[in-house]
Amino acid sequence: MSVIAVVGAGKIGEALLSGLLHGGQSAGELFFTERSPERAAELTERYGISGVTVTDAAKRADVLVVAVKPQDIDPVLDDLAPLLDPGSLVVSLCAGLPTALYERRLAEGVPVVRVMPNTPMLVGEAMSAISAGKHATPEHLSVVEELLSHVGKVVRVPESQQDAVTALSGSGPAYFFYLVEAMIDAGILLGLPRALAGQLIIQSAVGAAKMLAESGEHPVILREAVTSPAGTTINAIRELENHGVRAALLAAIEAARDRSEELGKAHDIP
Repeated sequence: MSVIAVVGAGKIGEALLSGLLHGGQSAGELFFTERSPERAAELTERYGISGVTVTDAAKRADVLVVAVKPQDIDPVLDDLAPLLDPGSLVVSLCAGLPTALYERRLAEGVPVVRVMPNTPMLVGEAMSAISAGKHATPEHLSVVEELLSHVGKVVRVPESQQDAVTALSGSGPAYFFYLVEAMIDAGILLGLPRALAGQLIIQSAVGAAKMLAESGEHPVILREAVTSPAGTTINAIRELENHGVRAALLAAIEAARDRSEELGKAHDIP
């Protein structure tokens, strides 16, 4: 197996380390970087993985997974630039950052694969979309697919679609959490205890997601199966349409796409 270093062991970085360990990767073949000594010590105790500097990560690892916040990328690339060669594979989990940024800052020929994961990686149910930079081969994509398969599902997309992916599935869990939060509040408004409202809605969400995943039916068909003539559901759907919920969701996802594009352009050369 490749030696893998995760640069930036936040929640997503930690989830990936945990998934790799459960997938059979040896702790001795995994490293991470973390600015907080307390956080680094916590992760080492929890997983038996060594925390190292960015410089050491670059020297030891075949695959460097960069999982820092987009605004923190510049010092990381400054550290990596003199150390990496085309034998290293860089995997970017940073929202909005194009492979061209890495290719511009790193040595010529270093392969880069851009990934947009999402937070269900924390429970092994991520949806990750991957795209190859100009030096990344199909073999590099296969390495990244194998790596991410331990924490969820993986699809390949052209990099031109990554900002849309970021808006749809990268931010997607937050939309579902927002909807569930509102539905719990509705249950309270109707007189249900908060705990009961939460239990009802969360299990309904789990069941609905499973039906979508396993039935193969279009969501319209599944929704219509719940929507009886002159029944309760159609009255609720009418109110959602009257309040422009569908249009608001379209506009929200478009706004997320625009922000993803802005994050990438912030690093453009003037």
